[in-house]
Amino acid sequence: MDIQRLISMANQIGDFYESYPDKSHAEQDIAGHLNKFWALPMRQQIAKHVQTQNGEGLHVQVKRAIQAHLQL
Repeated sequence: MDIQRLISMANQIGDFYESYPDKSHAEQDIAGHLNKFWALPMRQQIAKHVQTQNGEGLHVQVKRAIQAHLQL
C-alpha cells in the first residue's frame, strides 16, 4: 500500500484519540487499533517508515504509539 495513504490513515486514528487526557493511554489505544485492524504487512510498512524516515508526516503521538506499542 502507498505509504502516504498509510500515514493519512494512521493520523486519522490519532486524531480520534487526540482529546484523551492521558496521552500514554491514547498511544496504547492508537497502537491497539493498528494491531487489531491493520494487516501485518501494513504494520510492517508503517514501522519501517518510522525507522527509516523518522516517521515523516506522522503526528508525534502516532509515531510514539508505533515506536512503543506496535506488534510486528
